[in-house]
Amino acid sequence: MAMPEPSSSLPMDSLGDIDDYIWANEGEGSFPWDMFSHVFEFVQNGNRAFKDNHFEEAIKYYSRANNIKPGDPVILNNRSAAYIRISQFLKDRPPAASEYRPLNGLDPTVHAELALKDAEKLMDLCGKSVKPYILKANALILLEKYDMAKDIILSGLQIDPLSNPLQASLQRLERIAASMMGRGRHGLPDRSDDFDCTLCLKLLYEPITTPCGHSFCRSCLFQSMDRGNKCPLCRTVLFISSRTCAISVTLSNIIQKNFPEEYAERKLEHDGLTNAGVDLMPLFVMDVVIPCQKFPLHIFEPRYRLMVRRVMEGNHRMGMVIVDSTTGSIADFACEVEITECEPLADGRFYLEIESRRRFRIIRSWDQDGYRVAEIEWVNDIIPPEGTTEREELQEMTNNAAEYAQSWLRRAKEASRRDPIKHDRLFNVEAMMPSSRDPERFSFWLATLSNRRPLERLELLRLTDTRERIRRGLVYLKAEEQSCQMQ
Repeated sequence: MAMPEPSSSLPMDSLGDIDDYIWANEGEGSFPWDMFSHVFEFVQNGNRAFKDNHFEEAIKYYSRANNIKPGDPVILNNRSAAYIRISQFLKDRPPAASEYRPLNGLDPTVHAELALKDAEKLMDLCGKSVKPYILKANALILLEKYDMAKDIILSGLQIDPLSNPLQASLQRLERIAASMMGRGRHGLPDRSDDFDCTLCLKLLYEPITTPCGHSFCRSCLFQSMDRGNKCPLCRTVLFISSRTCAISVTLSNIIQKNFPEEYAERKLEHDGLTNAGVDLMPLFVMDVVIPCQKFPLHIFEPRYRLMVRRVMEGNHRMGMVIVDSTTGSIADFACEVEITECEPLADGRFYLEIESRRRFRIIRSWDQDGYRVAEIEWVNDIIPPEGTTEREELQEMTNNAAEYAQSWLRRAKEASRRDPIKHDRLFNVEAMMPSSRDPERFSFWLATLSNRRPLERLELLRLTDTRERIRRGLVYLKAEEQSCQMQ
């Protein structure tokens, strides 16, 4: 792809030039002729492409030469110069140009970083030459590391005080500094809708630019793609996913630097959606879950895809609740679950592994972007204090129940050897067994050993009496064991 000459951001004579590759670079007999001929050909082809402004093509030739002879000063110099030219071209390119001719895979920051890496290697090899200082300073200017760039320029001028490229770069830095001071006096640039997301009509946050050249907030784009894999503006089919699609670093940096206050507001808004807060919980309305359970979950509804993405950007936790059949609304008690494994699928669905943690009571709930969010309060059992007779009796009851549960598990696993699904389930339940020193958690785990109806599990969540929950768990186990014996 041919590129026009960079504009006035960096003076042309300060961008760094390329060198020809000659045998004298090698020293007599230091490099086999056949290998030299390949390197020579690649560098010459790269130089021709460079002079025709085909910088990407030039970089490919220089990189092939570098594979044969890594660390060669001429190759590093020329490739660094090509990276700088591409980076400068992309920084000068007007945003509207992407509407008509989108570029894929190119980012000025990445190319400037690659230029800097080659320049630093060249400086190690040719520290007494002014060329690596020119290249490194220009790369740092493109990365907007102005103080570091000035230090490099001054160091280079100690080697060659009359270097025109370094003096041009220093003058450019002085103009940048004056411009920044003027901005401090006169304020930031006027806000236009060029930096707005066309879906939420707010300032772009974590912007993604699609292959068709349109930019959206990351969350807005994938919320739209939950209902179809097309660009919301031009309807081009998009083959991108939230797992592999990167944020446009350059566009994000521009927005943060030019509109810091509005960007901070957008960040707070986004954080409020991904981290609901201590007393707020996003809800997955499906079934009653009690603590100490582990199970898979398949997410396919668009509203819950959105919720899972936000949860995974936050603390990986959400609540699971059921619609109470007696009232027709969501139940008053639910359980917090943690997503321990999350596998995004190609069509936008998620396969999750879930572990249930703590129960809570729902104070009030409301709709947010299609899913439910609740204000909650955590609920704990009323446990007797340490050292009291009641606590000792509770601990003894828990220990006895733990011994019975382990004995029951051994018998159940032995009886289920011919049923691999049930056998695996028993092993998974056994792996979740908490210490008997925590009677409350143990009482919930005990109840997971048997299959209970949703309303029975909901009643277990509402209980705050650990002894009663253990008693019910033992009754459930004995009833299930008797049922199996009868069969």
